[in-house]
Amino acid sequence: MSFTQLQLLGLLLGVVAAQDGGPMFEFLGEFGAMKRKQEATDARLKEVENQILEMKSKEAMQVVFSAATGGNGGIGPFPTLTTVVYRKVITNVGDAYNQSTGIFTAPVAGIYYFTFFYHAGGGHRVSLKLMKNGCTVVTAYDHQTAHDGADNGANAVFLQLQQGDKVYISLGANTQVWGNDEITTFSGFLLSQI
Repeated sequence: MSFTQLQLLGLLLGVVAAQDGGPMFEFLGEFGAMKRKQEATDARLKEVENQILEMKSKEAMQVVFSAATGGNGGIGPFPTLTTVVYRKVITNVGDAYNQSTGIFTAPVAGIYYFTFFYHAGGGHRVSLKLMKNGCTVVTAYDHQTAHDGADNGANAVFLQLQQGDKVYISLGANTQVWGNDEITTFSGFLLSQI
């Protein structure tokens, strides 16, 4: 018997009880109490289901990317600060990194970790800047030297981002790095949502 049929039966029994009184009236009182208890249990169950769905949606958000510049040669020098485009995507879970623009866009508010590495010839000055919404956050830098054949450098940072914030690497004016599929990389991941 369905719950609606039970309610209808209760209504009919209520009419009989109103005419009769006694045990039928007691039964209807108990039936009403059971109905209220069932409704309260249903409401609590719905609340728990909503909490579980919210937790699952937070757990399901995974954001991880790594990309290399690609190519095989020097990148730069350019006369102005220039965004480095890392075209060789190694991984891009969550599709937050755009390999056409070199820009990572935060899909959710949270704490993120970013790191970047470079290789360059020692005969050129190097200046790479991790930028957030147009502002420098951290830099990796090396001076030009005549006696140094190659340079390698890196930096890393934890950032609190809001949804839509942009993070990217810029090459300083009149500086150069070496690009290929395995060195000069940019990576990041979502540590936790906030």
